Amino acid sequence: METEMESNSTSRFKLWSELVLEEYTEKFVIKSVESPDQGFSISRLDGNIDKLNSDDPSGSPSKVSTIYGVAGTIRLLAVYPVPFDPFCWMLMLEEAAMPIQKKEGKTKSAYVRGRRGQLICSLSVGTYVLVITSRKEVGTYLGFPVFLVTSMKFLSCNGTSGFLTSQEKRDEDYYMTLLKIVESTPGLYFSYGTDITLKGRGAIPLTCTDENLTPRVIEQKAAGLAYTLSAVTFNSFNFIFSLEIDAVKLDSSGELQGDPRFVWNRNLLEELIENKLDGFIIPLLQGNILTSLFSLPNPSTFPPPPSGTRMWRRGANLGGDTANFIETEQLLDIEGHISSFLQVRGSIPLLWEQIVDLSYKPRLNIIHHEQTSEVVERHFNDILQRYGGCIAVDLTDKHGDEGLLSMAYAEEMQKLVQKLPNVRYVSFDFHQVCGNGNFENIRLLYDQLAEDFEKQGYFLLDPEGKVLAEQEGVVRSNCIDCLDRTNVTQSYLGQKSLNSQLQRVGAISSTECISMFGEDFEIFKTLWVDHGDEISLEYSGTHALKRDLVRYGKQTMAGIIKDGMSALSRYYLNNFQDGVRQDAIDLISGRYTVNRNGPSPSQPRGFDTLSYLPVASALLVGGLTVTSITLNQAGRQAHQYLSSVICAGLTAGVMAVIKANGRQICSRPRLCGLL
Repeated sequence: METEMESNSTSRFKLWSELVLEEYTEKFVIKSVESPDQGFSISRLDGNIDKLNSDDPSGSPSKVSTIYGVAGTIRLLAVYPVPFDPFCWMLMLEEAAMPIQKKEGKTKSAYVRGRRGQLICSLSVGTYVLVITSRKEVGTYLGFPVFLVTSMKFLSCNGTSGFLTSQEKRDEDYYMTLLKIVESTPGLYFSYGTDITLKGRGAIPLTCTDENLTPRVIEQKAAGLAYTLSAVTFNSFNFIFSLEIDAVKLDSSGELQGDPRFVWNRNLLEELIENKLDGFIIPLLQGNILTSLFSLPNPSTFPPPPSGTRMWRRGANLGGDTANFIETEQLLDIEGHISSFLQVRGSIPLLWEQIVDLSYKPRLNIIHHEQTSEVVERHFNDILQRYGGCIAVDLTDKHGDEGLLSMAYAEEMQKLVQKLPNVRYVSFDFHQVCGNGNFENIRLLYDQLAEDFEKQGYFLLDPEGKVLAEQEGVVRSNCIDCLDRTNVTQSYLGQKSLNSQLQRVGAISSTECISMFGEDFEIFKTLWVDHGDEISLEYSGTHALKRDLVRYGKQTMAGIIKDGMSALSRYYLNNFQDGVRQDAIDLISGRYTVNRNGPSPSQPRGFDTLSYLPVASALLVGGLTVTSITLNQAGRQAHQYLSSVICAGLTAGVMAVIKANGRQICSRPRLCGLL
């Protein structure tokens, strides 16, 4: 029911794994099932949080349900000053807070804050609490279960919504739409009992102690990272992929320990942290756990990286953080030996954008900025500090818009390698070299990397916990989306590293490789296919393309059809759905802060997609239909020919208008800009 966590210090606290949610008219009460005296209440009027105490009045709740964690709170309309109301009356006390009486006997949910001689009415509204309503156990680590969030729900603590203006109500409705999207966020994992004192980027044996950790692991311990290991049996050996889990707790000063990059709900936990509700603070991590495959997108840092949807988060921000930056660690457990191979992927670290405009492949736009070189340097300095040396593999095309972006990237990298000799840049046109079914040509890329790749090596522990090898660097791969071509390349490099690891521990001979063991090789390839799918679903909303290249080493007709369907789905989502989804991500991550004096999010910029798209579609379909009918009649009646020409002209005109206004018609984020 509860799990005891212990840090390096003597401080201890408990994380409650099953909670009771009691709903009263004026508040929500959340308490531990095992220890009902441990809990807190949340006012349904203004969202204020109070710890439970014996003086709390007893009563019968209107509803009781079981929940499995509190992911945090968010205020959609923050505390702000309201104009003086002559009908308000109060007794002003120094540093006092008292309810204000409104006319006609109505109480306004407001509090007067200020010193003697000041009169400030502050309205606090729009608080919502995110709770985990169902979960699924997907693995264990050190005997502790790891869970997948299968459903979440926001509890409304917004008793003052009746006092909002009509515009504020529309804003609140839009925010609620975003929260509904957040409730269905995929790939959120958590653990009540992962030992957060075991931290690092290397494989950690299930029975290891602190003395067995490598210097790199000990260094990362201070950063607050923790790993969960899981395995699937491959006959005589196991494959493991790992995901960083449970990176957060409070130290004695109340500060948040751990690496905030990997905590999806970091922005939501602030009020729980301020109220010192240690046993209820559950960090969520967005990634995927697929049998034995764990991957990690890179959530918010400070400043937050440009996380989000495929088209609306491209390139890097000025801090050097890139979109879709993902760390994947492939682990092998065999006869007590544990080895690890780490790779990363991320968007090209320049300032660039690709705004949807109804085109299948929108134009790429490189943003020329005086800090471009500094952005690239910041990005790779961070990689070097975290991983050691870096081989940057660029898989983009060398022609068209991709070619211009690739050329700009190459120019910056040529300047960078002069400053950072531990960085190597390799350009490889994947489509040109491996296209038309020539996937085996990817070995040409490996031939370029082989010497440095083998020097980087992998991490290896023997059964006694002795470090036999360490990985001294990382391969950073990218294409445009860092999805399809990147996943194919990473799976190939993972296979090469796996061969070396198996040979090192004596599982296979120096002349053998994993591809010679059919059943095991199929499982390995399936893991990487599923891995690519999950990353693609979270970033683009569809399965990955080029899945057959990983699974079979060639394209099949069924794979081509599936790729076509996924491509069409991406087109629709990118153009007509992802703007709102990006707003939801910006809101929940804290990148956007609700500001009453700022622009209203309920007033879209440009056309409203939902209003204009059906009209445009109806005109286009209607024009094509009428044109077809008149052309058919023109074959029998010559006077219909002019009508056909007119209809065709009108249809072409509608198409031209739609194309010219493509950016306005498409779904666009309303809350934040691109940079």
